[in-house]
Amino acid sequence: MAARLGHAIKAVLFQVHSIVGLVLALLLSLIALTGAIMSFEDEIVDHLNAGIMQVAPRQTPALMPDELVARLKAARDLGKVAAVTLSSDPSAAVHVRFARDDRGDRPISLYVDPYDARVLGSPRGEAFFATVRRLHRWLLIPGDGKGWGRPITGTIALGLIVMLVSGLVLRWPRRAGSVKMWLRPNLGLNGRGLHRSLHTVIGTWVLPIYLTMALTGPSFSFEWYKDGVTWLLARPQVTAAKMPAKPPRAAGRPEPAQPIGFDHAWTTFQREEGGRFSRALLTLPGGPGTVIRIRSWGKDMTLEATRDEFRIDAVTGQLVSAERYADKTFGEKIVAAIYDIHRGAILGWPGKLAFMMAAILMPLFAVTGILLYLSRRRLRRPAQKPLGRLVPGE
Repeated sequence: MAARLGHAIKAVLFQVHSIVGLVLALLLSLIALTGAIMSFEDEIVDHLNAGIMQVAPRQTPALMPDELVARLKAARDLGKVAAVTLSSDPSAAVHVRFARDDRGDRPISLYVDPYDARVLGSPRGEAFFATVRRLHRWLLIPGDGKGWGRPITGTIALGLIVMLVSGLVLRWPRRAGSVKMWLRPNLGLNGRGLHRSLHTVIGTWVLPIYLTMALTGPSFSFEWYKDGVTWLLARPQVTAAKMPAKPPRAAGRPEPAQPIGFDHAWTTFQREEGGRFSRALLTLPGGPGTVIRIRSWGKDMTLEATRDEFRIDAVTGQLVSAERYADKTFGEKIVAAIYDIHRGAILGWPGKLAFMMAAILMPLFAVTGILLYLSRRRLRRPAQKPLGRLVPGE
């Protein structure tokens, strides 16, 4: 009885695995390959733009952010500045990013001399990686993060979880303790046998990486999934105090008559952090608010997750909130590191390399899976009756 039940469950899982795999094979390969391209994006972009990211340090103090932006706009016809990245290194250039224009396009960013606002150049590779990122996250569907692409890629990640779990159950050998059964492909086979061996054994190699990617991916697509992870791992007060996307304007204060600047927030941030930071990203509010978000990384912090985050009123310079990485619990650090975990950066460059190689292998499973499906169809097709049997009287 138990054997028949187990066989029935495996039969259902086999159908689920096959159907989900056939539906998602090409999209999963596309998302995986674009993710592999972005694995070492930071290193590639830094190498390509080494000549415009550094300046000769000078004795004169660097310009304040608002003065730098004003000089930059006076020299060039530019769009609205959305964010600037400043550094404690006197030889580091300022990175200026711009808001989207009326058509929804974002102008390419600029590196600027912090001492005189001279434009050093636009980063090479930025437009290419921006397109790859939109393809990876939203499949280039109009609307980007606000369109249909975001929930579609999230659903694909959930589908990958179903495929991995069902594949593991179907893969489970009778001798589960045999390392050879789990990890050694039989390259002496050919045809259907070779396809099955490659599909199952190499799938076992990369299953932990794929499962990590699939479990972290929906956090970027579904708010309910992200909130659930936060509820599970963060302290209750942290979950309850989740910062709204657009901070509300303080009661009784009218909207500023002129566009807000960076200087007040930058001064408050420097007073709070002193010389502990290496670089800081100052982002203007996307809506009508006056609160600037500042993300900063310490001098020994290289991961995206290891950042402090401040929200400072740009008009008064008042510190609204301060979220320091060192104060987070272990679970909250995991929540903050979702992006680094998703791409393997949490393990340093070896982790990124392993995740990149696993992503490159995704088309192998699409191809072998489709070949196995087609071979099953051929085996199930009834053989054609001999023509002689169709002659009446015989």
